[in-house]
Amino acid sequence: MITIIAKLKVKEGKMEEATAIIKKIAPKIKEAEPGCIAYIPHTVRGEDNTLLMYEKYNDKEALKLHSGNLATSLAELFPLLEPGMDIKTCYEIV
Repeated sequence: MITIIAKLKVKEGKMEEATAIIKKIAPKIKEAEPGCIAYIPHTVRGEDNTLLMYEKYNDKEALKLHSGNLATSLAELFPLLEPGMDIKTCYEIV
């Protein structure tokens, strides 16, 4: 399994709008991508404009499908984000 941890910075004053969009699209992403085991957005205590995405995929093909869908699935969110994302790709040990 592959886990993605993505840290996104939201533009000043746009966090409420960004979280509303995430609440709407997160379930749709999980439904549309059968290899997506978990897609769980978080806010980060002490970092007012930060979203942390915890994502879990069955395999590389499932992650590839998700990556190919990002432009469409997150189109509404992207204008609210600062440029750049801190993305960690993690592989389970056990």
